[in-house]
Amino acid sequence: MAETKSGFTPAQMLEEVNNAIYNILVGGQSYKIGTRQLTRADLSELYTMKNDLTAQVAADGSTGLLDDTYVAVFDRR
Repeated sequence: MAETKSGFTPAQMLEEVNNAIYNILVGGQSYKIGTRQLTRADLSELYTMKNDLTAQVAADGSTGLLDDTYVAVFDRR
C-alpha cells in the first residue's frame, strides 16, 4: 500500500476515520466544560472520507480486471 502525504497508509487512515466517527457517535459532536469547548470534525465529511478510503483500500488489494465478477453455470439439469 502506498503512503499518503501524512505518512499513513489508506488502511491506517481508514482506521483513524472510523475511530473519529465512533467518538462522535458516542461522545457527541461538541461539548463544553466551563469556558472551554471542543467541536469534533464534521460527521458528513468523515463519512465521505471513509467512503473514499474504503475504495482506496479495496483498489489496493484488487487484481484489476473482472474484480467483483461471479460465474454461474446453468447446464439444464
